[in-house]
Amino acid sequence: MKRIFSITCMLLALFVHATQAQSLDGAWELKDSSPGVTVSLIIEGNYFMQSVYNESEKAFVQSFGGTLKKAGNSDLEVKMDFNTENKEQVGQTFTVSYSLSGSTLSVVINGDAQEWTRKDDGSGPLAAVWRISAREQEGKMNEMKPGARKTLKILSGGRFQWAAINTETGEFFGTGGGTYTFKDGKYTENIKFFSRDGTRVGMSLTFDGKVEGDNWHHSGLSSKGEKISEIWTKVK
Repeated sequence: MKRIFSITCMLLALFVHATQAQSLDGAWELKDSSPGVTVSLIIEGNYFMQSVYNESEKAFVQSFGGTLKKAGNSDLEVKMDFNTENKEQVGQTFTVSYSLSGSTLSVVINGDAQEWTRKDDGSGPLAAVWRISAREQEGKMNEMKPGARKTLKILSGGRFQWAAINTETGEFFGTGGGTYTFKDGKYTENIKFFSRDGTRVGMSLTFDGKVEGDNWHHSGLSSKGEKISEIWTKVK
């Protein structure tokens, strides 16, 4: 697929957090992208993930993400945790600025104006950044200790993305995302992109789920049809 956006322009076009009264936690999409191409962004707390994909062609293009922190009245410092196009950017920091009006985020890059549209406000019982912390194997729940290699999942009010990464080596192992619902103890994911296997795009997976304190338990069948039981811990 023809590369639609350079990583640099996308990065600079990205991110705003709650440096003013209105929070930008939640899901966003870039306006005026190429036909069929979606550029999605999720911000929750001090973390973000962004991806480019073509759902109708079941094609994943690229993704990157990392941490955010306030660097001024209208500036934000972004530190890259992963980048599918350029692992050398992992660990680097960038400063970006923005303007916000209602549900539209506007950024000007080298004279090129870009606008993002809010898709949800980031509120909900699962809206947070989560790290997988335990997985059942052979009937036993095995703890997964925090380290440079990790799997993170970011959820807004209705969208999600996970990424398996190594923040020390810059390695990227896979990502996927889409929309989700969580109601009456049932968590359902609707897959819109999947870096490892595009044939899984369009699948809906339902899990039993519950939140206890900072832990989110869920169990069910993976996209491969395998039984899984996991615990995800909220990242603060």
